[in-house]
Amino acid sequence: MKSARSITVVGCHAEGEVGRVITGGVLPPPGDTVFDQRTFLKTHDDALRRLLLFEPRGGAFVHLNLIVPPVSPGADAGFIIMEPDDYPPMSGSNSICVATVLLETGMVAMTEPETRLLLDAPAGPVAVVATCHNGKVERVRVTNVPSFVFRLDASVEVEGLGTITADLAYGGDTFAIVDAPGLGFVLSRDEARDLVETGERIKAAVNEQHSILHPENPAIDFTSFVQFAAPVETDVDGRKSGRNTVVISPGKLDRSPTGTGCSARLAVLHARGEIAVGEAFVGRSILDTEFHCRIEEETDVGGRLAVVPSITGRAWLTGIHQYLLDPDDPFPEGYTLNDTWYRAL
Repeated sequence: MKSARSITVVGCHAEGEVGRVITGGVLPPPGDTVFDQRTFLKTHDDALRRLLLFEPRGGAFVHLNLIVPPVSPGADAGFIIMEPDDYPPMSGSNSICVATVLLETGMVAMTEPETRLLLDAPAGPVAVVATCHNGKVERVRVTNVPSFVFRLDASVEVEGLGTITADLAYGGDTFAIVDAPGLGFVLSRDEARDLVETGERIKAAVNEQHSILHPENPAIDFTSFVQFAAPVETDVDGRKSGRNTVVISPGKLDRSPTGTGCSARLAVLHARGEIAVGEAFVGRSILDTEFHCRIEEETDVGGRLAVVPSITGRAWLTGIHQYLLDPDDPFPEGYTLNDTWYRAL
């Protein structure tokens, strides 16, 4: 069997969101930090992402993680996140997939009933606690990077919608959080296409009308996602919850509740005085899956009040794949069509 490349990938999803993990066949990219390595791939070696995420090997619904050696003292592994249109600094669902794959494949030794890990994401190190039983990871808690608000109630002119308001916040990546009912959405599965089309228009308008800049990493300088959020509800036990869905370019919905999105929302709720440190919050996805979240502590990021959120969820392995690139393949970097990709890349 003649092949120009042979890459081993473990299939995984976290609460419905696909987060495949590369475990063999790829050397780590150059760079002193995982963010530098991520930047190198984005600017100099994007062929790997295209090969595995574009058709015929991937699809608009696929995310991918490349395991790299750790950089931070005491870290167990690093990972670089690849999405259909970008390389996010951090992802809650992908970090849960990475931790589950590392432990269930034996790449990192599992300790029962809990295994503690430190993972190097491009956005910074994140602490992980995996609840384990009989060789299986049952649940993963990720303590995310500090999250904060850029701007509350930002006015945005959107063609076809008029003036809307959005909260601009960072939760490991950048979000414009908008009111779903105010835009006519109940966040049901049959709204998926309309949510994607509306979200992409809102994202373009936000980036045209509002500049943002991470105070400690100037490379994070635009709004990556739109989050449609339903109102926060309180159950009989006093626990708060909120339904949401996040639009990921070039046009798909996150199947999970979006760990970075929940983190950004917690930062907004805390800034408004609507949730306290240590208070539980359940994020629910358009598939009704859940992330159990909490603000662990307050902190400071470049003079801004920030919170340190945690996200807890589950992941499941779906298979082990050996992807090949035939030297005669006419699509060595894949292809996209707007019948399934919404916007071809």
